[in-house]
Amino acid sequence: AWLAQQLKAHASREVVYRRDASEVVVAAVIGRTLLQLDDGYGGVRIERTDRDYLIQAAELVLDGVTITPRRGDRIVDATDTPPRVYEVMSYGGEGAWRPSDPFGKLLRIHAKQVGET
Repeated sequence: AWLAQQLKAHASREVVYRRDASEVVVAAVIGRTLLQLDDGYGGVRIERTDRDYLIQAAELVLDGVTITPRRGDRIVDATDTPPRVYEVMSYGGEGAWRPSDPFGKLLRIHAKQVGET
């Protein structure tokens, strides 16, 4: 919990988390994940996510309901130049998100850039 608070206070930026017509402004720390994926031929291929957003689970509240991320949700990052839109998506067998701490209070959400605002 302490580390999540420090990251939010000193290393985060505001982004808009959007699902359909609902959205919420949340504090997010930017990251990336390096994944080792089975290539289907007995080998391994390495893939890197475009961007990960580390967001406190308690901040993901849409229309009064706490949500978990799902594929197809959008993250608008106006801090980028130009502002960019990212789509939550899974990479390989990783899924679209995973807990980033032992308590599930901080979520690591995988996203791919899909456009600009």
